[in-house]
Amino acid sequence: MSIATHLAALPAQQLDAALTALSGRRIAVLTGAGVSTDSGIPDYRGEGAPRRTPMTVDQYLSSDAARRRYWVGSHLGWRAFAAAEPNAGHRAIASLEERGIVSGVITQNVDGLHVRAGSRRVVELHGTMRRVFCTHCGQVFDRRDLAVRVEADNPWIVVPENVKLGPDGDVLPESWEDFRVPSCTVCGGVLKPDVVFFGEFIPAEKFREAEQLVHASDALVIAGSSLVVNSGIRLLERARRRRMPVVIVNRGQTRGDARATVKIDAGTSEVLSALADALEG
Repeated sequence: MSIATHLAALPAQQLDAALTALSGRRIAVLTGAGVSTDSGIPDYRGEGAPRRTPMTVDQYLSSDAARRRYWVGSHLGWRAFAAAEPNAGHRAIASLEERGIVSGVITQNVDGLHVRAGSRRVVELHGTMRRVFCTHCGQVFDRRDLAVRVEADNPWIVVPENVKLGPDGDVLPESWEDFRVPSCTVCGGVLKPDVVFFGEFIPAEKFREAEQLVHASDALVIAGSSLVVNSGIRLLERARRRRMPVVIVNRGQTRGDARATVKIDAGTSEVLSALADALEG
């Protein structure tokens, strides 16, 4: 798709300013949930998103009932992720990396869509739904294999009318009480998806990897993140301290707007595609 096609629906002045800031520079990209909305994955923090009460890691580890409730929703969420396809924004980032313009992508998402789009250097700050591990012995399992076990033990879960969802996609109580939670086949321990729960910290080595990617770059693009999570703001500050241009692309306000070199209030798929067309041209 040509740059002219993208520009027709985009704020041209801000896009021109972003291109001026980014041209000739190696770019690190930080992405949030807004990058995946065009793939059909909801953004739970964006404007108009429903209120939700996420489960904390303490609740998950201390309560059998909480784990049953979590796993019903988690399994349905994983199925949605597995069915989703990378969108134009994911593909634009991967294309820019292939051309040596993007140095890598740091993502707050756990959907794996950057990897599937072809990005090679991906720092998954909050983990990934592709893996599950045992909290006792550390054994790692592929989520696809575990899904087969979950559906064999709970055949009712594949029948949509048997699973009642609330308005935010969470599972209503009557749907999870009889759910059989998968356990570790090595030691019988508690399994946990390899994602950062509320109440957990991002692993220090993972954040250092993200910092190193920013430090090895000359500019930072933040796409689809409201920067509510402190890790995003910390990376923005690392870039500012190095006097790197920072371009934010997001529908609605973010916590970093006042600190950005350029803010583009528009959809990430359109803007990233337009930037890719221009920077690769």
